Amino acid sequence: MTSLLIFGGLGALLVIAVVLVIMVLRQGRSEEVETPAPAVPIMTEALETEPETFPEAVEEVETAPSFSPHSTDATLPSNLISFTNIRINDVDLDSPASYQPAGQIEFGMPGDYTDVEGIITFRGSNFRDRPAYGYANMREHAFGDSWTKSSSSLGQWSGSGWTGQPLMMKWPAEVKAHMNMYDWAKAKDDLVEVIYATMDGNIYFLDLETGQETRDPMVLGFTFKGAGALDPRGYPIMYLGAGINSPMYGTAKAFIINLLDCSVMYTFGCGDPFSLRGALSFFDSSALVDAETDTLIYPGENGILYLIKLNTNYNEQAGTLSIAPDNVVKWRYNGTRSNATTYWWGMEDSACVYGGYMFIADNGGNLMCLDLNTLELVWVQDVLDDTNDTPVLSVEDGHLYLYISTSFHLGWRSSSVAEIPIWKIDAETGEIIWSRPYNCTTMDGVSGGVQSTIALGKHDLSDYIYVTVSMTDSVSTGVLSCIDKKTGEVVWEHKAYYAWSSPVCVYNTDGSGVVIYCTSQGEVFMLDGLTGKVLSQMQMNGNVEASPAVYNDRLVVGTRNCMIYGVQLK
Repeated sequence: MTSLLIFGGLGALLVIAVVLVIMVLRQGRSEEVETPAPAVPIMTEALETEPETFPEAVEEVETAPSFSPHSTDATLPSNLISFTNIRINDVDLDSPASYQPAGQIEFGMPGDYTDVEGIITFRGSNFRDRPAYGYANMREHAFGDSWTKSSSSLGQWSGSGWTGQPLMMKWPAEVKAHMNMYDWAKAKDDLVEVIYATMDGNIYFLDLETGQETRDPMVLGFTFKGAGALDPRGYPIMYLGAGINSPMYGTAKAFIINLLDCSVMYTFGCGDPFSLRGALSFFDSSALVDAETDTLIYPGENGILYLIKLNTNYNEQAGTLSIAPDNVVKWRYNGTRSNATTYWWGMEDSACVYGGYMFIADNGGNLMCLDLNTLELVWVQDVLDDTNDTPVLSVEDGHLYLYISTSFHLGWRSSSVAEIPIWKIDAETGEIIWSRPYNCTTMDGVSGGVQSTIALGKHDLSDYIYVTVSMTDSVSTGVLSCIDKKTGEVVWEHKAYYAWSSPVCVYNTDGSGVVIYCTSQGEVFMLDGLTGKVLSQMQMNGNVEASPAVYNDRLVVGTRNCMIYGVQLK
C-alpha cells in the first residue's frame, strides 16, 4: 500500500509538469496565429441542435385476398330486401337480371385507388381506411401551433357538421397553372390545398400550412354535411352532394365541379322520381370513381345508387376539362322493414368497394354487399338500426373483413336504452365473426351509439381498431374504445364527452402510432395507441362533429361554431 501511494504521488507531479508545458506551448502558438480555432462549447452546441432523424418508412405490404362472395342462409338478401329495380337513362329494366354494364368495374387494394398526394375521399380510399396521408414524425407527441379560419351559417346549419371531413391535395404545378388560384398559391411549390365544403353553403380553399385562402370561396348556397370527393386520377374535379334543401335554391342535389375555374359541370338527383323516399334528395356519402371505366359511384340518402359514365376529357397542358355524362344507371331497393316513418330507405354512409363488390349500410338497418357489375345483391346482414357509420374493409391473414357499428334512433328499438354492437363481419358471406356490445341512450335528432367511422390500426397498431361510442353512460358522455381485431375484446377505453367525430391514427416512420379524436365539447385528445395514455390535449371552440384529416404532421377539422382549425402535430 505504501509503495502505491509513493508511485501515485510521483505520477501526479509528472502530470502537473506535462500540463504546464502544454499551456506554455499553446500560449506561444496563440500569439503566432491570428484566428483561433473554434472553442469546444460551440461544437458541442451544434451537436445538440442537430435535428433528430427518423428511419425511412417501411410500407406495409398489401396482399390482395382471394375473394368469392356469397350468401349463407342467415344472409340471404331476400331475408331483408323484398325487391330491387334498375333504371337506365330514365328507362326501367323489365328484369334486373338483364342488366349489362357498360364496362367491368374492378377495384384493387386501397393503395391502388390513387397515386396523388392527398386525401381525396372520406377516409382516403376505397377501403375507407386512410384518413391520414404520409407520416407525422412526432418528437414530442403533442399538439403544436395552430391556425384558424372562420366559416359561417346557412339557416340553422352552422360551421362544419357530420361527417364534415376536409379534402387535401398537393396539385402538380402543371395543374395549378390553369386554376383560379391566387398567384402566390400557384407559385408556392409545396402548397397543399385544403378543400373544405361546409354547412354554410361554401367551399373553402386554404393553404394547409397557414390557413390562408388560396382562392375565393365557391358559393353554392346548399348545406354540405359530407366530405365530397376528388377524382382519383388527379383530374381537377370535385364530386359533392348537398345534405339538406337550400332556403335560396330549393331541393338538394349532387354536383360535379370543375376545380380549374370552380364552375358546376353537372348536377343530378334533384327530387328524383325513382326514389321510394319521395322528394328527399340528400347526399352525405362521399363518392368513389372507377378510373378504368370512368364511372362515378354515388349512393344517395334518397335510396338510389347512381352509376354515371362521365366521358371525361381532360387536357392538362391546355388546361381544358369537360364531361358528357351518359348511361346514367340508377339502382334502388326496398327493405322488408322500410317505410316512411321507421327503417327508412337511403344511404348516408359512404360505400367501400373491393373487386366489383360494394359494401354499404342504410338508414333501415341493412348492410348490403352489391355486385356492381350485375347490380344483384350478394348478401345482406341485419345491423339493427339507422346506420350512419361507414363500413371499413380490412385484409387479415389473406381474408377480407368488414368493421361496422350502428346508431340508436329513438323509438325504433327502444325509447330508453338500446344495445349498440360493434361488429367484425366476414366480407365474403356477411356472417358475424364477433360482436362487442355497448348499452347506449339517445335523444330525438341527436343519436347515441356510433355515428363515427371506425379507425383501422396499422403498423404497430395493426392488432386493433378504434371506435367512438356516444351516450354510453348518459346523453353527454361517450367512450373511445380500443378493440382487439381477432377477439373483439376491449383492450382499453378513454371516457370523455360523446363524439360523433371519427378517430384518426397517425404514425411516425418507425411504425409507432397515436390515436387522435375530437368530442362534442371541442376537446381534442392525442392518445398512445397501445395503452390509451393521454399524450396531449387541446380545446377547440365548439362541438366537433366533423371528422379530421391529417396530411403528414398537419391536422385539419372544423367545428359547429364556425371555425376551421389547422393544427401541427409535433
